[in-house]
Formats: sequence, structure tokens, C-alpha cells
Amino acid sequence: MNKIISTDKAPKAIGPYSQAYLCGNTLYCSGQIAINPETNEFIGGTIEDQTNQILKNIGGLLEAAGYGFEDVVKTTCFIADMKDFGVFNGLYEKAFVSKPARSCVAAKELPKGALAEIEVIAVK
Repeated sequence: MNKIISTDKAPKAIGPYSQAYLCGNTLYCSGQIAINPETNEFIGGTIEDQTNQILKNIGGLLEAAGYGFEDVVKTTCFIADMKDFGVFNGLYEKAFVSKPARSCVAAKELPKGALAEIEVIAVK
């Protein structure tokens, strides 16, 4: 069973992609940046502000598919400045208590000038 997951608890797709895609029991979530889904506006602010919004967006996608943070098995994280890694990692650690596999890289530039982006894969 393949199913596109769409929710108003995460930003609308701004291109030719889905917010998330459920393939069997595996959920693939598109990368999330700090866009408030209620206003569809980028929130800007600090790495802390942005990471908190990103985690809310991920939570909304997971919930829409019937998953939770504990079901996440892999994340890919992009950070615009590795000087922000400590703050980012502290917030990440509180959300992803199951310690999924992770890649984290510095990105030269992210959409809308974001300081961070996270994509996740979850399995039930």
C-alpha cells in the first residue's frame, strides 16, 4: 500500500513533492524547515526557534500517518553553520529519544535561508 500523507499540521509542499509518503509500513517524510503551517510563513529567528518549529512540523507529519517520534529509524540533518550544532543537537536529543540512525552535514545554503532542515524515515 502506497499513500501520500498530507496534513495541515506541517507546511504545505512548495514544489512537486509530497509532505510524506507511506510505502507499506515505512514512512518517508520530506525535509522540514521552520515554516509555520498555520501561516505558511518562514519563522526565521535563532537556531533554537527554527529547530523547535522543525520538530513540531515533523511531529505533525508523523501523527498524520499514525506514527510517533519513537518510530523514527533514520534522520538526515542539514545545518547551515556547524557552530549551531550544540544547540541543535540538544533539542534534537529531546525529541528523538529512541536515538535513530543519523547523518548530519553542514549545508552551504538551505531553502529560505534556513539554519537547519531535518528529514526522517519511520517504520512501524
